Amino acid sequence: MTEAFIVQREMQIAAPPATVFAFLTDPQKIVSWMGLEAETELHPGGLYLLKGVAGDLSRAARGAFREVVPVHRLAYSFGWEGGAEVPPGSSLIEIDLMEQDNGTLLRMTHSGLPNAAQCASHEKGWTHYLARLALAAAGRAPGPDSGPARGS
Repeated sequence: MTEAFIVQREMQIAAPPATVFAFLTDPQKIVSWMGLEAETELHPGGLYLLKGVAGDLSRAARGAFREVVPVHRLAYSFGWEGGAEVPPGSSLIEIDLMEQDNGTLLRMTHSGLPNAAQCASHEKGWTHYLARLALAAAGRAPGPDSGPARGS
């Protein structure tokens, strides 16, 4: 059975896997490309918390790490505090990092989304934030985050 509501992204980042992994797991590096505050406990069952997405401190994402394989793979549950459709821990983000072409090939899958509207919303968000991650990991400042473009 194929899951209908899933977001998948693949991109090449001009930085080694260890650098990209740090930008996905180190709270100080996370907030350089997404959110205003982050907290991570890098072990299965450990906390994943991100506040201030798109500059809004009232918007927080929460989940728990399921898999942590340094510099190669992350898997964590994910959802929005106060979110009825995608509550904390209700979806799953899996990120694989592979060394390729003097950089890193990042493959991300976000599964467990409840409907087409949430899938489209999260797809727009991932497109925006992974582009910012690629800039930050390559040593370029992505600038202030106003979030994904509204509408369209």
